This record gives sequence, structure tokens and C-alpha cells, in this order.
Amino acid sequence: MTGFPRYAIYFAAGADSALSRFGAELLGYDAHTGDELPFPQQALHVVPDWRDVSADPRKYGFHATLKAPMALASGKTEAGLMAACAAFAGKARPVPVIRPVVDAISGFIAVIPTEPVEALQELAADCVRNFDAYRAPLTAEERARRKPEKLSERQREYLARWGYPYVMEEFRFHMTLTGRLDAERRGPILAMLRDRFAALRLDALEINRITLFRQDGAKARFRIVGEWALAR
Repeated sequence: MTGFPRYAIYFAAGADSALSRFGAELLGYDAHTGDELPFPQQALHVVPDWRDVSADPRKYGFHATLKAPMALASGKTEAGLMAACAAFAGKARPVPVIRPVVDAISGFIAVIPTEPVEALQELAADCVRNFDAYRAPLTAEERARRKPEKLSERQREYLARWGYPYVMEEFRFHMTLTGRLDAERRGPILAMLRDRFAALRLDALEINRITLFRQDGAKARFRIVGEWALAR
């Protein structure tokens, strides 16, 4: 069985940002406050089953994964993990900047960069390595849930080493807005989400913080418990 609580290190925009409000409203959940939010009428008009379409990402809150959800290793504590997050954020590094767009990725719709950004790949890899000492080993159940038989050889190696297959060069930054969609459904949903995103006029996005999320039980949603600005 998976141990709880689980923790994840994500990028999440600041609570008062337009991007944070955009994601929280579409998911119907604000991970900063834990509040349920009404869905935008535009989303419900275009996608009457929007609650179901957005169910998977709602559980996690609007975010991009840097270090995937993990139970804490024996002897590790939340306070210790928070101190490690503060120390990590306090080390000066290039702050990645992306040009964000809404597009499909592996059947999901998400906010993604228009092109790869080396500093972002390095930040994600640093998070994977730096916080791995806090990660409890995967259980057999957790490993099976990743369906290793469907992964590439490299992804299986990363799953064994880091507890998550999509790290290092396999990492792709994405802030998910929907569950997996059949190709024929994506068109109108993608158009609606792009229309809403365009209203933000967000031509550049700094990945300027790390955020610690906690999940208290299997049916619980992830909630933000700490955030740290990255030093420059």
C-alpha cells in the first residue's frame, strides 16, 4: 500500500497571479486555499461534462511536476523536507523563462512551453536528484501502477532509480488541464482553452519558484503547504 501523507515538489504560479486563477477556475479547485470553485460557464457550455474531463488534474491542483509524488523515506519529516526546499531555492541559478501555449501532450491538454528551455530541464533534473533522499522506495503496487511493460527501457531504468519514469531527458514541462482525450474530442476543447488562455496575454512565464504539495490520503486532493522563490 502507498504510504501517506505523500509530498510532491511542483511549480505552481503564485496565488494572486492570473495564471493561478486561470488553472484553479478551470479545475474547480484552488490548491492554495483548498477551496472548491465553480466552473467557468464557457467551459460548461462547450463541454457539458467538463467536471469529468477535468477530474484527473483536479486531484493534483494546477501545477507542473518537478519531483513526482512520494511518501517520505524512513526517518524523514515534513519539516526536514521544507528545510531542504528552502535550501534548494536559496541557491542562485538561472531562472527559466518559457513562452507558454495551450496544446495537446500525450492525449492531455496542458500549458506547455513552445520550445525546450535548457535551464528548465536542468532545474527539473536538479529537483529529481536533490530531493530523492526524502523519497521512500516504490512499493510493488506503485511500480505496477506505472505499467512498466508500456515504458521504454530508459523510462523503466528511471522508474527503478528515481521512482518516476519521466525525468531527465524524458521530462516535459506541462500544467495539465484535462484528462486523456480521444483525438476527436480535443478540437473544441482545445479551442475553448486557448481562447481563455489568450485572455491572460501571458507571453512569457518565469518558472521562479518551487512549491511543496501534500496529499493526506488516497482520496484527498493535493494541497500547497509551502512555496519558495528561486534565488537568482
